[in-house]
Amino acid sequence: MNLKLGDFVRFVDENLEGYITRIIDKDTIGVTDSNDFEIPVPYSKVTLVYGEIPDNNAIVSNRPEAKIEPAEFITEGIHLAIVSDQHIASVAHFHLVNESSFSLLVSFTTERGGQFKGEFAGIIESRSSKKIYSANMAEIQLWPKFRLEIIYHTTSDQEPKEPILYHETLKGKDLSVSKVDIELLKTKGWLIRLDAPKPLIDAQKLKESFFKPR
Repeated sequence: MNLKLGDFVRFVDENLEGYITRIIDKDTIGVTDSNDFEIPVPYSKVTLVYGEIPDNNAIVSNRPEAKIEPAEFITEGIHLAIVSDQHIASVAHFHLVNESSFSLLVSFTTERGGQFKGEFAGIIESRSSKKIYSANMAEIQLWPKFRLEIIYHTTSDQEPKEPILYHETLKGKDLSVSKVDIELLKTKGWLIRLDAPKPLIDAQKLKESFFKPR
């Protein structure tokens, strides 16, 4: 069975279920239950739960939602959102949130100790979000380095923006700020903006600072 971090699984021999929050070795995973305990268990002793915990913890519906396109073309608003699971508080879910009018072509890889693992690849449409990763909130110091590459796309008459390259390791200070309302996820969480404008550098002032008399 091809299991990965963030999968919701049920124990075969016990009345327990939870999220996979750690890959311990090739035979063993760590599953965090509703009491926030991480339990080591062999791969062969769990089964994947299908359709019970959909993205965003929303109710599954066969009726497509009406999509209202804003009149103005929005060019900004790309975030990495971190939210706690509604059922297991120690599990953190990472969502890529696209508030812009662009479609995003996304590749997400984690890096740990010089080893790389592709976690997500896909398209995130305008004004939408997708869960791309899950981890144990209590082990933030063990989270891998995130490598996100994002390309903008639109069929509208808009100049494409430069791709986003986000290669960072998240630390406790990144989550030390207050949670904010995340409209597209309909919950509170932490937001890390990925498309923040680069600070403007005044070349003349920079030059003068080097040649300032002492």
